[in-house]
Amino acid sequence: MRIAIIGGGVAGASSAIYLRNLGADVTLFEKRPFLIGGPPACHLHAGGNLYPDIDDLQRKQLLRESIEFLRYYPQAIERRPTALAVPKHIAIDAAELERRTQLLAQYYRELVAKDAANEVLGDPEHYYLVFSKEQLTELRELPTPQIPQNHVEWLIAYSKEVDLERLKFPVLLVQEYGINIFRLSAIAHLRLRGDGVHTSTRVTNVRKKGEKFFITYEKDGKSRTEAFDFLINAAGFESGTIDDMLGFRRKRLVEFKAAYVAKWHSRYLYPEMIFHGVRGTEHGMAQFTPYPGGYYQLHGMRKDITLFEDGVAASSEESSQPKLPRKFLDWIERGWPKDAALHRTQRAIEYVSRYLPAFKEAQPTATPLFGAQQIPGEDISLRAAEVSFEGDRYARCEIVKVSSIFAMLDAITERLVDLGALAGTSLGKRGYGELCDEEEIDALARTIAASRGYPEDMARLALPYLA
Repeated sequence: MRIAIIGGGVAGASSAIYLRNLGADVTLFEKRPFLIGGPPACHLHAGGNLYPDIDDLQRKQLLRESIEFLRYYPQAIERRPTALAVPKHIAIDAAELERRTQLLAQYYRELVAKDAANEVLGDPEHYYLVFSKEQLTELRELPTPQIPQNHVEWLIAYSKEVDLERLKFPVLLVQEYGINIFRLSAIAHLRLRGDGVHTSTRVTNVRKKGEKFFITYEKDGKSRTEAFDFLINAAGFESGTIDDMLGFRRKRLVEFKAAYVAKWHSRYLYPEMIFHGVRGTEHGMAQFTPYPGGYYQLHGMRKDITLFEDGVAASSEESSQPKLPRKFLDWIERGWPKDAALHRTQRAIEYVSRYLPAFKEAQPTATPLFGAQQIPGEDISLRAAEVSFEGDRYARCEIVKVSSIFAMLDAITERLVDLGALAGTSLGKRGYGELCDEEEIDALARTIAASRGYPEDMARLALPYLA
């Protein structure tokens, strides 16, 4: 059985890697010259700690899925913790945040008890630590290490730089790790070397006749059509265009979002910092994500920073593809106007410096990380989603967060087993432990970052991967 995958983002590339390892005949189509080049993923979402508004079921799902993702792609993970704080003016109960994190810690213990190999977020007894104002004030008296050696040392620089008077307490330090999207892209390319991966290829038409899908695509100036027995729609925010070609209707939202890159000092390592807020208001969450070389990725969940006034579009009765304003599509295809990029980056710097005052000296760069994200259904707050099907042979990858790929792949594998394309023993297989050469990852990740206009330092890990 021939399987086609349209889209080479995290969902599509991971599907190709996973199904190939099971022995499936897979062909991948990606319109960009590189794999995994979509919206800015920078952390695992291990438990949804960045989203105090989602329910505990989604939080548990994200934790479980993040552990699987980390085990599958260990070389793409930045193993530094995340500091979670609630500003005084935000109507979020810091004690309730601690209680919900305690529930996640218990669930993590259960997952590790079930399989010791799940212990990838550190000792379950130290999944999170709680710090009072007094404790953080005491940390200010300690010398700042260049490379933190334990959980407490990660908060020494934090205690000295952050304006503690603006925060509620406690502050939580959670084992919420980062994802380096450039290394992840490099790993996907290295794992998928060989025939059957068509980058710089645009799918122009898909039609179904009987049990076959006929895909027409353009590559190197030539148009070709091939027949496939099973189709995986992993086209990300453009998934609705494939639905439309096949006459399928699906409700979905698409949201255009951006993160920004600033240059600051790199004297020592910081944890990722989250200052909670109310999404879409002037007091939205502020997020500070460190990279090597003194680069920092910034989010401000306000409509003048990460979000956009007209950045959400919905599908209609006539089309499954939400229609974003033309300017966002132009930015996705051709890049941002420099003035717009610098303006929003400066706003992001100013917003983060409310809580990290010294950061006001950071310099903006004109290299936002951006893209459009699909969200199945009509709930903009949905964070955990997987897959849907039309008939037996068409699957939509509908992940919202990158860590959700394995629930999606399990459902697709089960369908392929039912169709006789894979053996029943394929169900639940993971293939953990497949590693790529570190020098190859590093070189290719740097090339990918540079080709996309980002500093090569952002393709490195602050804490090098140790097998």
